[in-house]
Amino acid sequence: MTPDMILTMIVLAFAILLFVFEWVRVDVVGIIMMVLLPLLGLVTPKEAFIGLSSNAVCSIIAVIIIGAGLDKTGVMNKVANPIIKLAGNSEKRIIILISGTVGLISSMMQNIGAAALFLPAAQRIAKRTGVPISRILMPMGFCAIIGGTLTLVGASPTILLNDLMVLQGQKLKPFGLFTQTPIGICLLSSAIIYFAFFGKYILPSGEGQADKGISDLLMEAYRGLESVFELDIPESFDGPKTLEELAIREKFLVTVVGIYFSKKKDRTLVPRSTDKLSPGDTIAVVGKRKNVEIMAEELNFRLKDQLEVFAEDLARTNAGLAEAIVSPRSELIGKTLSEINFKELFGVNPVALFKGNKIFYSGLTNIRLSMGDTLLLFGPWARFHILKNRPQPRPLSFASPLEGEILKPQKAKWAVFWLILALSQIIFFKVKLSVALMSGALGMIITGVLTVDEAYQSVDWMTVFLLAGLIPLGIAFEKTGTASFIAHKILEIIGKPPPIVLLAVVGLLTSFFTLVISNVGATVLLVPLCMNMAVMAGGDPRMAALVVGLSASNTFVLPTHQVNALVMRPGGYRTVDYAKAGAIMTLLFLAVELTVIYFFYGIK
Repeated sequence: MTPDMILTMIVLAFAILLFVFEWVRVDVVGIIMMVLLPLLGLVTPKEAFIGLSSNAVCSIIAVIIIGAGLDKTGVMNKVANPIIKLAGNSEKRIIILISGTVGLISSMMQNIGAAALFLPAAQRIAKRTGVPISRILMPMGFCAIIGGTLTLVGASPTILLNDLMVLQGQKLKPFGLFTQTPIGICLLSSAIIYFAFFGKYILPSGEGQADKGISDLLMEAYRGLESVFELDIPESFDGPKTLEELAIREKFLVTVVGIYFSKKKDRTLVPRSTDKLSPGDTIAVVGKRKNVEIMAEELNFRLKDQLEVFAEDLARTNAGLAEAIVSPRSELIGKTLSEINFKELFGVNPVALFKGNKIFYSGLTNIRLSMGDTLLLFGPWARFHILKNRPQPRPLSFASPLEGEILKPQKAKWAVFWLILALSQIIFFKVKLSVALMSGALGMIITGVLTVDEAYQSVDWMTVFLLAGLIPLGIAFEKTGTASFIAHKILEIIGKPPPIVLLAVVGLLTSFFTLVISNVGATVLLVPLCMNMAVMAGGDPRMAALVVGLSASNTFVLPTHQVNALVMRPGGYRTVDYAKAGAIMTLLFLAVELTVIYFFYGIK
């Protein structure tokens, strides 16, 4: 073992320690690798920073921008809606549907592309259903990686297999597109079952400030509020009656923020006191559950378990709470909300008024406003953004950030067009992945789907630097001969075991290498070695090559795979979370893979 090999192993151990103990952030680990490796002479300065311009990193930047464009135009809402309708608020069904969908998509395109494109939809589903995003993204990411095992073209390692299967100068019989599909289906199914039934025990709950939106935090700050509720008005209701006649705010301290008029098949998200409620209508209110239950009992309304009619309109992604302060030059000073027709003028609902040291939940329309008074408002995010962008002097200044954004549904066709164009270049014209995806990202910007600033803001630069820093570590591992040395030593130790035992060792060896070098690098290195070992052990060299190609996707213990790195920040994961869920997934992957090979392919 040469000094360079020893040094490379020490750097690898140092990187793993930094990941495990989290002394610095993961992207800083990547930057440390970019600086440390050339200083030690293990890679050249050019190789140290080649990751920043690598095909993988540029592809990730581009696909994140494309995903942001699809999200900005509301396309991801269309993707999320059927999943929410099928899954409801069931965490188990959401995991099954999202992970299964991404796994299937990943079978025909790069797994990082499938995960990045579906990331915005997963985030929207988490917000709308209240399921912690950390319970969704890791299963989605793992299934995106495993989805590449479904077909020969699903992942780079298996794409390479037919070219690498050369033994003693003879090319072996190539694999077909669906040769590995039975193994891939069982692997994907086992991963989905694993997370669906055991996810709550092995995944972080994601609870805490980072996972809560502004609306949730404001609900907690105002003790008179708790959530948004939906109620049906029965046919026995003695109506129609106006909101003023029912005096819902005055009697029950709740605010009506939406009415669905069943006869007119119409709805309003800014109800007026003159609006009439009739039998069969549905209302949405903001307040404390206890107060809403008292109201439902007294008025004989039916309180629902969750939003149904207003599920889309009042989802966290589309509407919520914001605090606004009466500004010094405001036209509202000295006037009441009723005098200026506040709802008609601004298109949002006043829920509470903080004046002096008191919070008012009723009688708001008759209180004269002063400079510095704080109004708690509920309404569509689009209305809040319009108010925020009004020219100075603005009547209201927002004291809290706005969660939502103004979507561009008119640009949806352009967003879909650029996605299809990018994928077509990859599938039909064999254009390099990074070039094809970057052309799609550029098209989004040129056609106004996103501004350049929005494109820059959408990229998670932590992920970029993490991956860019790990690429030179992989180069050092191969360049110094460390990878080849380890592989040869292990294969010398095991001797000539039965074919299925040999395949188990090959799977473990490949799984280790894919944690520290690229899955493509591991495949190129191990396929020739393992095929020769299979021949010496009296086994099938083609099956040894297939196990290497499949096991190159068995990379879950560290956030070193592109997909794992992609979901790490949005999911709020730590390295220990990957170790906890990934260790079991790694063993499950190998067990399922070898079991299917044993029974389905007849390797004993």
